[in-house]
Amino acid sequence: MRMIRAIAAGILSLVVVNASADQTCKPVEGHFLATIVPPPACQSPVGVCTEGRVWGGIQGNYHFVMTQSMSSAPTGVPSVFFFTGKSTIDLKSGDELLGTDTGSIDFGLGGFASLITFGGGTGDMTNATGQIRLRGELSFVAGTTQGDYVGTLCTP
Repeated sequence: MRMIRAIAAGILSLVVVNASADQTCKPVEGHFLATIVPPPACQSPVGVCTEGRVWGGIQGNYHFVMTQSMSSAPTGVPSVFFFTGKSTIDLKSGDELLGTDTGSIDFGLGGFASLITFGGGTGDMTNATGQIRLRGELSFVAGTTQGDYVGTLCTP
């Protein structure tokens, strides 16, 4: 019985070592600046899209499409909405990085916070994972969003 446990423990440790060796994770931080994309170019079911650029640890152009939103009213702040969406980042390398956004935005005052969870892409990003946390400001007057991000990007 001890021999079986020892073999099982050895196999498990090899699997864990190989799984962690398969991915390289690096901390990333940087900034983003985007413009609001109005319909009909915006194909969001709730009418909110942005596109712009991201620089720092992740560099390229990105596109965001809000897929769902839910008001925090009547018990929360009436102008605050919770949302989900999809982000596509066209990296300077030519690869594409895909992410799912979840967050909250205040359509009255303009502040927002979002968590983007990466789930693959193309080229070197095919099996990318990780998350970045964004915080920023939405300006309806300027038609822009801007802010910063921090997190981790893992690639094979």
